[in-house]
Amino acid sequence: MKFIFEVHLQDGFKAEDYADAWLRASEIIQRSPGAMGTELHRKIDDPNVLIAIASWRCKKDRDAMQAEHSKKIDEIIASVAPFVKINLIGEFYDPQWVVNINSD
Repeated sequence: MKFIFEVHLQDGFKAEDYADAWLRASEIIQRSPGAMGTELHRKIDDPNVLIAIASWRCKKDRDAMQAEHSKKIDEIIASVAPFVKINLIGEFYDPQWVVNINSD
């Protein structure tokens, strides 16, 4: 499953600063059972907007991590919270179908 949210950076707060916190928290989170990686993308037409994607084996694993995660994760998130606004996009099942078209 995918856990997806949008991050809006306040003026003066750089994507690199958020990415630093993202990486520190992700290193801890990725030790959790079922964690399958994270991605952080910049919006093409707005450098103050990022999309964050966390991949999990299943929702149960993600929920278990959320219920029992370390205080260090809370501290990392709190350190950037005053500088960002987070909008949850949602939780999505892995795709039932994928269309790949290769152009040579």
